Amino acid sequence: MSSDTSANEVHIASFVVQHRDEAAAALATWIAASDDMELARSEGTRSIVLCECADQYALLDRIEALRSVPGVLNVLLVYHHAEPGDALDAPMPTLTVTGVAP
Repeated sequence: MSSDTSANEVHIASFVVQHRDEAAAALATWIAASDDMELARSEGTRSIVLCECADQYALLDRIEALRSVPGVLNVLLVYHHAEPGDALDAPMPTLTVTGVAP
C-alpha cells in the first residue's frame, strides 16, 4: 500500500561494500549493468556505491543483490535520503548572506 506522496518519491543512498580483492571486477561489472546504481569509487577491498531508486523496498533489494555478488563480505548503508521527485526538479532558492565582512 503506497500513498500518492511515496509513489512519487526518489530514494538516494550510498553504500560501502566490503569485498575480497578478487571480487572487485565482478562487482564493478554487476553495478555497471544496473540502471539505478553507480560505482563511485573502488580501492582495494572497499567500494562506494551510489543508488537512486523509487522506494525503500527497491533500496533493500539492491542491498540484498549486492550481498549476493560472489566475494562480497558486507554492505553498509552510509546515507539514505528520500524526497518527492518534483522537489529534485525545482530550482534551488537564492540565498542572501548578510552581516559578513568582505
